[in-house]
Amino acid sequence: MRAQGARTALEETTATRTSARNHAGRHLIVDLFGARRLDDIGHVEQTLRECVEAAGGTLLHMHVQPLVHAGGVTGVAVLEESHIAIHSWPETGYAALDIFMSGSADPARAVPVLRKAFEAAEVRVSKQLRGTPAEARGPVPEKAKEAKPRASRARKAMVAA
Repeated sequence: MRAQGARTALEETTATRTSARNHAGRHLIVDLFGARRLDDIGHVEQTLRECVEAAGGTLLHMHVQPLVHAGGVTGVAVLEESHIAIHSWPETGYAALDIFMSGSADPARAVPVLRKAFEAAEVRVSKQLRGTPAEARGPVPEKAKEAKPRASRARKAMVAA
């Protein structure tokens, strides 16, 4: 059952990859149940790095923090393509993750990494394509043009289209 949840996420993302490229990005909400090592800050950080690599993301910044009073860990990997965030409850074996990526990065490829690293008994994944195709390719507001933020190649391609 563990592998099936991860495999389903991969199949759904692969099946909609062409459609997903027309959207601003793909957003996964991942729940891990019966998971282990959720309070091991070094393990959590290394797992997030492996998720970034597996998904084809570009890591910009990583911050992982132990939750002293509550136990567990909270952390975020800030990516050029967006982010991966985690919050864990080791006393119940539960972790909540939020994975959002744009461009060619594939957030579903992080799911098997999470399942294996945390030895999760159950993995639940829900997926949302963010921004409709028209919104993703729509005109850039004047204020955004003036600010000229650093944009990824995929985002530049969407604006140019």
